[in-house]
Amino acid sequence: MAVKQILCRTFATKSTFNRCRSPKLPMAASETSKTQLSGPAMNWSAIQTCSQGPSVSSLKVKWRKDKRMDDVMDNDKRWKLCIKVVREILKEPGQVIPLRYMEKRRERLRLPVKVTTFLKKNPGLFDIYMDRIKPKTQPVKFLRPSDRLACFLEEEKKIKEDNEFLLVDKLKRLLMMSNDKRISAEKLIHVKRDFGFPDDFMSSLVPRYTNLFRVVGTPGDNPSYLELVSPDATVPLSNIERRAHEESRKNGSPPNPAFVVRLPPGMRLKKEMMEWTRNWMERPYISPYLDARHVDQASAEMEKRTVAVIHEILSLCVFKRMAVPILGKFCEDFRLPNAFPKIFTRHPGIFYLSLKGGVKTAILREAYDNAELIDRDPLVVIKEKFCQLLKEGYEEQIKKEQMRKAAILQEMQLAAIRNKDIGVISDENENVTTDDNARDECSSAEEGFEEQAEEEPLKKTEMLKEMQLAATRNRDADTIISEYIDPVHG
Repeated sequence: MAVKQILCRTFATKSTFNRCRSPKLPMAASETSKTQLSGPAMNWSAIQTCSQGPSVSSLKVKWRKDKRMDDVMDNDKRWKLCIKVVREILKEPGQVIPLRYMEKRRERLRLPVKVTTFLKKNPGLFDIYMDRIKPKTQPVKFLRPSDRLACFLEEEKKIKEDNEFLLVDKLKRLLMMSNDKRISAEKLIHVKRDFGFPDDFMSSLVPRYTNLFRVVGTPGDNPSYLELVSPDATVPLSNIERRAHEESRKNGSPPNPAFVVRLPPGMRLKKEMMEWTRNWMERPYISPYLDARHVDQASAEMEKRTVAVIHEILSLCVFKRMAVPILGKFCEDFRLPNAFPKIFTRHPGIFYLSLKGGVKTAILREAYDNAELIDRDPLVVIKEKFCQLLKEGYEEQIKKEQMRKAAILQEMQLAAIRNKDIGVISDENENVTTDDNARDECSSAEEGFEEQAEEEPLKKTEMLKEMQLAATRNRDADTIISEYIDPVHG
């Protein structure tokens, strides 16, 4: 806790640790500095510094993952992917494209799913309709922006028009930080979305401020530069200096520009590292808008100035972050050292280096509280409105799905009722048929008994006659036998 309190407060006095140290630390101190008291192990190497010399600390810090800051990148995955697909379709002639053409661009757009699956997961962005690619071909599915998306695009344009002064100020500050007060137009176009510039700002925004900007060369040619017409004599205040002046007005004390240092949870520093950090923090703040050509690249002052430049660039970004490879394109313009990425790990309380998505991204720690952006740029509302569009489309899809399921359930219930009624009628018909059959069987039995009763006397008469005839034949036979036997014996 004591370490964090020391790092998070503003150092206003001269350092009591400004003393020359030997180039090499004792072995015991060097080995001890490589360990951490809590959390994952951090590999702190020995540092060599001297307040009277120009050398910069060679401190090496092992990168440490911060899940809360990585959530910042994870939360924007869906939004970024949707924006990428929207821009791809808006670039097409008439802002329409066959669905199968989009399917072929999946790899370039890095779509993890099929386009049809993407559309189902993000409803409300596009309308699907049938049309012909050529006059005599069969109709195929086409995509076009939905009415909801068209309304958002108009709203986005209006928000940027309302904040045009802010966009002009950002562009002006970028040029003022550069060495020659000019930057390649190609580089500026490459980072236009990081700072919130319109897609066509070189042709729509810049020509309206000829008193501030001038294009050297023809846009699209190589090279083409945007430069300030007449740089201001007064140096503008950086984001850190503005904050220091605001605190000065509140407290009545002299302004003291200082970086806000917020160490990751669980990180504690050894005594040697704490002293180095205190010494570095107490060095005079160097404005990123001052000409730093006279500052030695290997000096501690140059590192202080480099941190100030990167801090200011990230402060001008809409979401207070930027990909390190893109930032590296401006090394020559802003006089950044080639090894500037080491600054992000050497100052873990000021920056965080995210590795999400396979791309190193520098994030300004003080702009976020956990994964929530607290230092809000006015253009952040554009993202919020787009996310609201996605949410409305998703809720509408859920509502339609619920209505469809309710209709199916109702139809099943009606079918069950109809089947039940048919069963009752069948049972009644079956009962009526059974009764009729029983009555028919009874009638048949009675008729049979009557017929049997009528036939019984006749049968008896016939049997009696047969018995009489049989008796007569027996008597006749006895007579013949007796007549035959008597002569033989005689």
